[in-house]
Amino acid sequence: MRKIINKPEHFVDEMVDGIIAAHGDRLRLLNGDRRIILSAYPRKEGKVGIVTAGGSGHLPLFLGYVGQGMLDGCAVGNVFASPSSQKMADMIRACDSGRGVLCLFGNYGGDVMNFEMAREMVEADDIKTTAALGRDDVASAPKEDAAKRRGVAGIVFAYKIAGAAADKLLSLEDLTALTQRALDHTRSMGVALSPCIVPEAGKPTFSINDDEIEIGMGIHGEKGIELRKMISADEVAEIIFDRITADMEISRGDEVSVLINGLGGTPLEEQFIVYRKIHAFLTAKGARVFMPHIGEFATSMEMQGLSVSLIKLDAELRELLRAPANTPFYTSLNK
Repeated sequence: MRKIINKPEHFVDEMVDGIIAAHGDRLRLLNGDRRIILSAYPRKEGKVGIVTAGGSGHLPLFLGYVGQGMLDGCAVGNVFASPSSQKMADMIRACDSGRGVLCLFGNYGGDVMNFEMAREMVEADDIKTTAALGRDDVASAPKEDAAKRRGVAGIVFAYKIAGAAADKLLSLEDLTALTQRALDHTRSMGVALSPCIVPEAGKPTFSINDDEIEIGMGIHGEKGIELRKMISADEVAEIIFDRITADMEISRGDEVSVLINGLGGTPLEEQFIVYRKIHAFLTAKGARVFMPHIGEFATSMEMQGLSVSLIKLDAELRELLRAPANTPFYTSLNK
C-alpha cells in the first residue's frame, strides 16, 4: 500500500481535522465530534434542514457539499462504511430549526438502515423527517428494478437543487417532492480502470488487468455489467450515453446538465475528452447543455475511471441549479 498517511486507523479523523483546519470558516463540528460536520453559515429562519451521510473515501462526497446553498449537515463514516444511526440522529437534531429535516442520501444498505433508525430516534423529539434516495446508477439494476439501483455522483445535482429550494423556505413536503423530481430526472453510469485500496484493509478492493476496463463499476468496487479489453474515450462515452438514454429519453428541445466525474485517479484532460463526445451526442439529439460540471465530485479513493451523470431540467430545476452556492468543494454563481 503506497499512500501518504499516518496510521490507517487514524485516516478519517486526520482527514476531517485537515478539512476543519482549512475551512473552519465554512464548516464546524458538532460539539467537537469529527463524525458530524455542520455548516458554519447562518441559517435562514424557518428553513427546512437538509442532511446526508455516507462512508469516507469519496471526497468531495459527502461532507464536501455542506455549506451555503446546499447541505446543512453530514454524518461521516469510516472508509466505505455507513456512520452509525446515533451520529445521524445527533446530526438531524442539530439541523432542525422547527420545520423538519430532509434526509438525502444514496441507496446503500447500511445508510438506508441507519437513517431509518435515526429518523425513528428523533421522532421522540417531535422532529419531522422525510427521506429521498439517490438511485441514479443505471448499471446497477435494470429499469424494472430501478428501486434497487445505487446512488452515485448524480446525487450532487439533487444536493444543489434541494439546497437552493430550501433557501426559498419551501415546506418539508414540497421540498421533498421537488428533490424527488430532480432525482427521478437523473441518470449515471461509470467505468473503472483500476481498483482502490481501503487504508485499513491495505490491499486492492478487486483486481483488473492493465489492458481491461470494467463497464458499470460501482464506487465501492461493486462489479459492473461487463469486463472488456481497453477501449477508446469515444467508445467509453458512447457506451455510457447509449445506456443512459435508453433508460431516460433525451429529445430535441430538452435541456440537460452533464456531470463528468473523475473517480480519484483520472486527469481532467481525459474527463474533458469524454465530455466533448457527450456534448456532441446531446447536440446531435437537439438537446441544449446547461451548466456542465467536469471534475471530481464523487471519488473512490485513487480509483482510475470516471462516471457520467445527466439530469433533464425543467424551468424550476434549471433556476435552482444555477442559484449561488458556497461550500469548501463546490462554488457556483448565477450564470
